[in-house]
Amino acid sequence: MNVPLLDLQAQYASIRDDLQRAIERVMDSQRFVLGDEVRELENSIAQYCSTKHAIGCASGSDALLLALMALDLKPGDEVITTPFSFFATGAAVARLGARPVFVDIDPRSYNLDPSRVADAITPRTKVIIPVHLYGQCTQMDSLLDVGERRGIAIVEDAAQAIGATDNGRRAGSMGLIGCFSFYPTKNLGGAGDGGILTTNDDAIAARLRRLRTHGGANEYQHEEIGINSRLDELQAAVLRVKLRSLDKWSDERASKAALYSQLLGDADLSFPLVTPQIRTDRRHIFHQYVVRTPGNRDALMDHLKTRGIGTKVYYPIPLHRQECFFYLGYKEGDFPEAESAARETFALPAYPELTETQQRYVVDAISSFRH
Repeated sequence: MNVPLLDLQAQYASIRDDLQRAIERVMDSQRFVLGDEVRELENSIAQYCSTKHAIGCASGSDALLLALMALDLKPGDEVITTPFSFFATGAAVARLGARPVFVDIDPRSYNLDPSRVADAITPRTKVIIPVHLYGQCTQMDSLLDVGERRGIAIVEDAAQAIGATDNGRRAGSMGLIGCFSFYPTKNLGGAGDGGILTTNDDAIAARLRRLRTHGGANEYQHEEIGINSRLDELQAAVLRVKLRSLDKWSDERASKAALYSQLLGDADLSFPLVTPQIRTDRRHIFHQYVVRTPGNRDALMDHLKTRGIGTKVYYPIPLHRQECFFYLGYKEGDFPEAESAARETFALPAYPELTETQQRYVVDAISSFRH
């Protein structure tokens, strides 16, 4: 049996006609940048995320960059974040000349460990960026409390977590700014790159709209230097169609995750395998279903590959061990939980269209592994 890590064609088949009509609508209009489709999507995302504003941009990476630009991040400033994330999280900080300050993760959720944050704060700390990894929110209350007490802005990297909640609050609504990605593999994925920012702050929203269009209120009048990071109409049209199914798809992902955890819990395994932690005070949308096994991760992945099962490691090299961040002075062993997660975790196939038969095949294949 073939069980891919992700099957976007199966999703496309279920909404093909609606997508074709949406694309034709844009083509007929011949308006491709910051038109009605983008405005309607922004309004819908703001409502979905329980925020006053949503501002479309060209990618999730640009969303992070724009958020930090809107907060006037400058060389010498420090931003606390996790070393266990996609590269864009740390890169946005460094690109503006500021210094990423990494803090280790919680070993069960793989998110930034809030209990470690206070010790990393200095007079130069301007922003904290928690990453809601794999579709589960970071525990936000203590971060929001320290941010308020110390005057530090909280920017949520919610690229993998649209629709996730923490104590009933939507991802992207808790910090000053939320940053989302519409990369095609996301729970809400476009037909290419795209992103969006959310905020409840009117002044921040207005500035983000300027910054995404070269820092100008109009084409030829510029109050500041921004970037060109606009969401295309075609992407917005595709995303508007998909947004109607987002909650159903995320609920189906969670259902697949629950079945995996049940089957793996009942399986007679010859090695330890840790399934994802699911907290009752959060909605986990399972962008990824990530398991953990110490010592034999790579051999197990090879075993599954021979049986036609797709897997992937998110993320094999923590940010503090990336060559471009060596100048920060971190060394192996500085963040042991992130380093262990990088060595021991991997994702199993998990998407709405995955069948129970496929899941049982995956678990049977895992059970047959001997190391």
